[in-house]
Amino acid sequence: MIKLIFSTFITVFLAELGDKTQLATMILAANSKQKIYVLIGSSLALVCSSILAVILGDIINKLIPSEYIQKGAAIAFITIGILLLFNKI
Repeated sequence: MIKLIFSTFITVFLAELGDKTQLATMILAANSKQKIYVLIGSSLALVCSSILAVILGDIINKLIPSEYIQKGAAIAFITIGILLLFNKI
């Protein structure tokens, strides 16, 4: 259980670094005198989006075998990486 929590934390944490969501949060914090409320709002948003992802992931996993989901995600990430590499996005 701890291993799964740790690997999920690291994966999401690294994925969010430099993400447009993080940049938007930085801008909101820079423009606010009440940074704690920006922290609370952005934290709640991440928690809610994570809840949605877990629920949808569970539903999708019941409809599509996880092997296909992993391969589809890998293809999507590789495609996005190649497009970014050649400045097509």
